[in-house]
Amino acid sequence: MLQLLADGFWPMFKAGLLISVPLMLVSFALGLVLAFILALMRMSKIKPFKAIAWFVVWVIRGTPLLVQIYIIYFGLPSIGLILDPIPSAILALTISQGAYNSEVIRGALTSIPKGQFEACRALGLNKLQTMSRVVIPQAALVAVPALSNSFISLLKDTSLVSTITVAEIMMTAKGITAVKLEPLLFYCEAGFVYLIFSTVLTRLQGMLEKKLGKHLVDTRA
Repeated sequence: MLQLLADGFWPMFKAGLLISVPLMLVSFALGLVLAFILALMRMSKIKPFKAIAWFVVWVIRGTPLLVQIYIIYFGLPSIGLILDPIPSAILALTISQGAYNSEVIRGALTSIPKGQFEACRALGLNKLQTMSRVVIPQAALVAVPALSNSFISLLKDTSLVSTITVAEIMMTAKGITAVKLEPLLFYCEAGFVYLIFSTVLTRLQGMLEKKLGKHLVDTRA
């Protein structure tokens, strides 16, 4: 049994390092950009922008990620749009992250007191300067804990893209299981590999929040 575990661990861990983690990083970064755009659209006074953003968030948050992956990978070819597995995975995860994190960012932006906007206007700052120099830095401190949790959850969500043959941790575990015929052993080991990565990310999250917490205390002092 120990030999079987040893044989399976490195391929899964390597798949995590080379596929799952990069997939998570790229999707989260792109999703954060999309989330910020959607959040600004939701807060906009332009009704069509507000309606479009609301509709996107409503649809994505109301449907399973697995369904979205299938629509992109299996459904879009029917209208002539064919994507390889990894671009399909990135697109699905990016849209999902954008929809969920847009609410986090919107909540963080609206948490900034209106008096600070008025103070910025009094100082002669335009809207771009107000957002970049005053609002966004403060909103980031508020949003970090929730965004960090979303980031860690995204690692586990990458397991769903194994259904479209992306060779991440879960897909690697399926391949090993098909050869070794030990599903309980190797799927438990796959869970352990996810746990390793999640634990490291959780520790990093704690360190980041602690650092930002000190900064927040300093700015309020």
